[in-house]
Amino acid sequence: MYVNPATIRKILTELGDTWAVVGLSTNRDRAAYGVAQVLQRYGKRVVPVHPKAEPVHGEQGYASLSDIPFSVDVVDVFVNSDLAGPVADEAARIGARAVWFQLGVIDEEAYHRTREAGLDMVMDRCPAIEIARLG
Repeated sequence: MYVNPATIRKILTELGDTWAVVGLSTNRDRAAYGVAQVLQRYGKRVVPVHPKAEPVHGEQGYASLSDIPFSVDVVDVFVNSDLAGPVADEAARIGARAVWFQLGVIDEEAYHRTREAGLDMVMDRCPAIEIARLG
């Protein structure tokens, strides 16, 4: 129910190439670091969103989604499930077109709110795995 192959394909191929990755820092041991690299290899612009606002993979970081001074197409969420809902709400407020909750990030209420706000959404999947499947 929360993962639709057509929605996955749409987000990865049609909605735009600017991805804000919430939870992306310079910590190479975190999954977000490697996933961001994969997204960049597939032509996505990856914007780090982390309280430290550090540059990662050559892109300036921002402390929050609202601090990003340009439009974002997709918000990729690498935070604990209990923190993910507010991030999804902020994604809707900034005008993102889609929200992607990473593997293990599950918030059914946030899923429904995000869809009701008109955004596409994928939950409990990894875009690096899914984009490789698409070729």
